[in-house]
Amino acid sequence: MPYSIFSLGRLFACGCLFPIALSLAVVADVPPLQRMTPDRLDVVSGSDILGLDGQIWGEAGKPGDKRSLLTAIDYSLAYLQSPKAAAAYQKYAIAGITRDRVRLSLQRFRQLVVSSNSPAQLQASVKREFVFYQAAGKDGKGTVGFTGYFEPIYRASREPTAEYRYPLYRLPPNLASWPKPHPTRLQLEGADGLGATQLRGLELVWLRDRFQAFLVHVQGSARLQLTDGNVMTVGYASKTDRPYTGVGRELVKDGKFTLEELTLIRLTQYFQQFPGDMNKYLPRNESFVFFRETNGAPATGSLGLPVTPERSIATDKSLMPHGALALINTRLPYQNQEGKLDQIAVSRYVLDQDTGGAIKGPGRVDVFMGTGDRAGDRAGLINATGELYYLILK
Repeated sequence: MPYSIFSLGRLFACGCLFPIALSLAVVADVPPLQRMTPDRLDVVSGSDILGLDGQIWGEAGKPGDKRSLLTAIDYSLAYLQSPKAAAAYQKYAIAGITRDRVRLSLQRFRQLVVSSNSPAQLQASVKREFVFYQAAGKDGKGTVGFTGYFEPIYRASREPTAEYRYPLYRLPPNLASWPKPHPTRLQLEGADGLGATQLRGLELVWLRDRFQAFLVHVQGSARLQLTDGNVMTVGYASKTDRPYTGVGRELVKDGKFTLEELTLIRLTQYFQQFPGDMNKYLPRNESFVFFRETNGAPATGSLGLPVTPERSIATDKSLMPHGALALINTRLPYQNQEGKLDQIAVSRYVLDQDTGGAIKGPGRVDVFMGTGDRAGDRAGLINATGELYYLILK
């Protein structure tokens, strides 16, 4: 199960296209919805919760992202045709949510996005044709915690040097036969992060910054600028069975920061100022990730799909429907006229296409923000509450 890219919340935490026409007869053949268990999702009225997702068409003279939304939908539709999706939905225990139902909902929503000329027109159609299922949230009342994640770009080398010393590792061929519980992070990479004998010979690439190498473990993928001028992409291959512990939460627990103060920039600055503390805090996350070279592939989520900036989310896939259409109401950072990032209230349609080691329960959502430093700055500032709804055809 892949981790996905970087998330401040994870540091905190203890294709083919199928734009198939949908007839009224097909809608009529779909069985009636059933009320879901309150610890996961529950039917609610859509009359008061649906905001206007103006970013599909663009605002204030800026172009919209209709094409990227349609692409994200098409990725989910491709996934829903796969044997992997069939197996996932066979295990999905919430009555009324099936693979076919999610697929039909996406096909119809795609038609509405293509044919609608304004946010208001799309809003009216969605209210008329869809039922809303609200995530119970962390308090059972619908309060969901939102964080952000991104795909970083780091410097790296295919060969170890005095500058590039911190390795990422390939999947051990005998991992399935390792005694359980597996070794801890401390046992596998040592207190200094420079590696231990058990993984020698499995090095895939070396980074020059230890905390960056650790963040690749948190995120599960990265784009690496190599010293030879080439670009290397790496992705999740597997992980040990040890539990995930959020290093940011550990720092907060020890009084280094408050939750309100902690951002990725602040955390990076802390370890630059106190590099010796990495020996103390990084091993507290005992979980250890192995990687594979992905040959230039885009950032990919746990469903095996490329993830789309601001249109792909990560949730707990033991609770939430794989690849489904959702609506989020929360606050995301956007650049103002002075170039600074302001927190703006948003209502956005998204696709549930990812998960993460710290994304657990019905009250957690990670929003993918893109690739590179600016995406990282924005992702690191997302720490808001809001609501999560899934949209299913009536």
